[in-house]
Amino acid sequence: MLKAVILIGGPQKGTRFRPLSFEVPKPLFPVAGVPMIQHHIEACAQVPGMQEILLIGFYQPDEALTQFLEAAQQEFNLPIRYLQEFAPLGTGGGLYHFRDQILAGGPEAFFVLNADVCSDFPLSAMLDAHRCERHPFLLLGTTANRTQSLNYGCIVENPQTHEVLHYVEKPSTFISDIINCGIYLFSPEALKPLRDVFQRNQQDGQLEDSPGSWPGAGTIRLEQDVFSALAGQGQIYVHLTDGIWSQIKSAGSALYASRLYLGRYQITHPERLAKHTSGGPRIRGNVYIHPTAKVAPSAVLGPNVSIGKGVTVGEGVRLRESIVLHGATLQEHTCILHSIVGWGSTVGRWARVEGTPNDPNPNDPRARMDSESLFRDGKLLPAITILGCRVRIPAEVLILNSIVLPHKELSRSFTNQIIL
Repeated sequence: MLKAVILIGGPQKGTRFRPLSFEVPKPLFPVAGVPMIQHHIEACAQVPGMQEILLIGFYQPDEALTQFLEAAQQEFNLPIRYLQEFAPLGTGGGLYHFRDQILAGGPEAFFVLNADVCSDFPLSAMLDAHRCERHPFLLLGTTANRTQSLNYGCIVENPQTHEVLHYVEKPSTFISDIINCGIYLFSPEALKPLRDVFQRNQQDGQLEDSPGSWPGAGTIRLEQDVFSALAGQGQIYVHLTDGIWSQIKSAGSALYASRLYLGRYQITHPERLAKHTSGGPRIRGNVYIHPTAKVAPSAVLGPNVSIGKGVTVGEGVRLRESIVLHGATLQEHTCILHSIVGWGSTVGRWARVEGTPNDPNPNDPRARMDSESLFRDGKLLPAITILGCRVRIPAEVLILNSIVLPHKELSRSFTNQIIL
């Protein structure tokens, strides 16, 4: 018997994802046509012996989250529950707080997945490695170049046994090119070190005589409090993958993740990819079109385009490397490149909306997607263009490398600006 836990965080996280996270919880943002965490759930549901999937976070259980969970349970025929934290408890605090629910039924092991990662999720391979040689912690790792590795948790392994000898979260100097993917397989005994951290936090709070020390005691960081402390003690091992993987920290990285998932649909979900048909729009590369969308036959879509529910795409529209969200309207002859068009937004005829991609270096196989800050020296950096919810772009307007906040109506062109 197996279980899976998906850590979805809360509204105080994912600030780099704004303004898109204003409308829906970030884990429900559609990537390649489906909510971000549906990719996680699909992967977990395919593992033989999976009995339950738990979501842990501190979002309020709103209508969107409730409807998603109900639909997911029916689609995957698995119990899928949301466990709400009373406060942000870190990457490990929720696991310890809800340990009874995780261990109910006596699972042999449980997966832990961060919601803000894109991956092909080699969970069965991890399970096989775990069953060959059982250890409390098994981490999924991949490689990054020397410079970008500093932005992740770095792993030093024994190349023969794959034991984690040293772990540093976002080091200041180069440690290793093996990085933590945020996908784990834990044995039930992995909760014992979390208990030790919790008890130590309690004692520290009592020594400081600080009122209300419980939230501080409950906060546990897997990376710093557990992995770093236990590395080299024969408890943590790494399973390396060369499959697709990327973090989803910013809107630009969501667009990149959409590209990766659309490419993977060729193998996993070919039915989700649009096909070029007589009398239909011209399809170039991998494109997802929701069945309820209306797309004019003279439109040219792709590569790497996702069109959501109820979208209207007019005659002569050109779409490339973009996500168009629920209910948006693209009027005749608009051009959308490297952009995300928000829910219910309207782009007028002959308007052009274009962003600058921040893709990994194609000449470096170890390069990863950067999730830099939007600003440097007080200036907005070139990035993909984001139109927030119910934005109205009039005809013949040019929008480049800009972020338009929800409910705005523009009257002129903008470049490298945030339109408040």
